[in-house]
Amino acid sequence: MKEIELNDPYTTPYRGIYAICDKNNEYVEIVEHSNCYGGAAWSKFHYSHSPLILKTRSIGNMIRYLAKIGTSKLELKPSIAAAGIESIVVEQNEVHLTYAGLGGGGVGATKCRAFAQGVLSCNYSESGGGRAAKGTVVVPRRERLLIGIDDTDSKEKGATWTLTHNIAKELDCPESVYLSHSLVQLFPVSARTQNCVSTVLEFGCVDETAKKELLESIKTALLKYSVSDQTGMVVLQNFSAHDLYPYSRKCRSGELTREYALQCAKDNGVEIWMDGNGVIGALASLAWFARPEESVRMDAEIYDP
Repeated sequence: MKEIELNDPYTTPYRGIYAICDKNNEYVEIVEHSNCYGGAAWSKFHYSHSPLILKTRSIGNMIRYLAKIGTSKLELKPSIAAAGIESIVVEQNEVHLTYAGLGGGGVGATKCRAFAQGVLSCNYSESGGGRAAKGTVVVPRRERLLIGIDDTDSKEKGATWTLTHNIAKELDCPESVYLSHSLVQLFPVSARTQNCVSTVLEFGCVDETAKKELLESIKTALLKYSVSDQTGMVVLQNFSAHDLYPYSRKCRSGELTREYALQCAKDNGVEIWMDGNGVIGALASLAWFARPEESVRMDAEIYDP
């Protein structure tokens, strides 16, 4: 038998909580990185009943809540709607998230989230047992930064998805949080190395300085480690990439030219950081950020706004 000592047996801190806002502070995606998926899945079910929540989904051990910014009145009910998000308020470069819950849901709404990495400050009531509890955490306001990359390998060496993930993991930091990585299946053109797959990286950045430093670091790493002279790197700074879905659908169903890709990028406000032939697939990847299960299927479609 092994006897254990628990410093705080009723607190399981989240690994991180991030708030990704649109430029007008009308919508936010709250991304919660959990250390206990079972508890996070419970929250996902109950929080989905909160009036501010528009949509919920999970990617690995991250739960993502697409929400309206504002306040609401929660009607907490045991077992049915036992916890929720009561308010989301943006104040300059901070986002204030107020959670509420009953019993064990109150524990999650208070201490477990208050002690997550990246929380700037917090206040919360006592929780646990049969009590109702409430807690507010303050996190940095972030904006979404999407980086599409393709053609870093050759027929003899390399794989774009591994290189991009390893670069992103090394650059993950409090100012630029690495949120997701998706492999995007493309139409098998004749110039492919093997599987014809591009990659999109998603980061949440706190300001323009963080964005610039991140992008310059990624480009430098690609120039250093890519074994292809046709690498493409494109960047979209936007809450949504839905407008790029028509282009992506074309790229997943037929062969496109580099000139067409460059024009589409220009028309949709996408920055070109590396302009090799890989821009064709890199641009197609942007619409599939945070959708790693759908992006590998050629017949998948995007329904989110």
